[in-house]
Amino acid sequence: MSSSRFDSSKPYYATSSLVLGYALCSSLLAVINKFAITWFNYPGLLTALQYLTSAVGVWLLGKLGFLHHDAFTWETAKKFLPAAVVFYLAIFTNTNLLRHANVDTFIVFRSLTPLLVAIADTVFRGQPRPSRLTFFSLLVILAGAVGYVANDSAFTLTAYSWALAYLVTITTEMVYIKHMVSSLELNTWGFVLYNNLLSLMIAPIFWFLTGEHTEVFTAVNANGGDVFEPVAFFAVALSCVFGFLISFFGFAARQAISATAFTVTGVVNKFLTVVINVLIWDKHATPFGLVCLLVTICGGVGYQQSVTVAKKPSNGPLPVSNSEKVDDGELMELIPGKIASNV
Repeated sequence: MSSSRFDSSKPYYATSSLVLGYALCSSLLAVINKFAITWFNYPGLLTALQYLTSAVGVWLLGKLGFLHHDAFTWETAKKFLPAAVVFYLAIFTNTNLLRHANVDTFIVFRSLTPLLVAIADTVFRGQPRPSRLTFFSLLVILAGAVGYVANDSAFTLTAYSWALAYLVTITTEMVYIKHMVSSLELNTWGFVLYNNLLSLMIAPIFWFLTGEHTEVFTAVNANGGDVFEPVAFFAVALSCVFGFLISFFGFAARQAISATAFTVTGVVNKFLTVVINVLIWDKHATPFGLVCLLVTICGGVGYQQSVTVAKKPSNGPLPVSNSEKVDDGELMELIPGKIASNV
């Protein structure tokens, strides 16, 4: 492996700076993506721009020696393509969910994924049944989600259709990623590069299938060849930059601090997302809905603690190698374009 890697002992990779950068990106990304899709109502094009930014960012930082990623080969790309398709569908449904619902609704449905992944692992992958603490934590998540949905004053069939589609695709992706990570010898940045570059290649197909290309061309003609208003341009650029930075800071922070500290940071980020979303605009849940959301997050905390105890991770920084493997939940959080979630 290249000698260039994230090293928390170097002054310019100070641990506090990495953790702060990750916390800011993680807590703000969901709100920024909601801001972007509100002003730039083209989910396919928005996600394609995020894929482009992330793929170019990984390639450029690799060239500059700040990180190491596996070289892109068509042989590996063919093997990785099914995972990239599922990844694209997860991001596509994710963006459309944010398009039609608020950030709180997204967090609730994202928090339900451990429950479905646990069921899928047991049924389809022959994994052991969850422990009592894990099972109880999953029930708390489910109870909070049911309470939220039952009292959602902004309930619409369209929004919850996208929410269910997102829940199915993100669960499928997380289960499938376990298979892909174990079968392909890719490091984490190689995974990010393949995911985003292949998704960028897939994007035009969905532009035409959904008819979004017609909407974009109509908007361009109506605006004299300009699809971006100033606010829309700022929102899209911000979402692209933060979508990549969460990977940069996330992977670096994950290597610089202990697994427990990283988990605590992720939980704090969720609460910050909720607080920020409530403070900046009215696109949030009712007070009772927010209570149910917090119950769901607390269930996620319990779930993560039960899984952490079962895995008995080391308390030191994780080593980096060409064949480095990461937990599927951590990997899903750090992929550019994903909304930060740590349950």
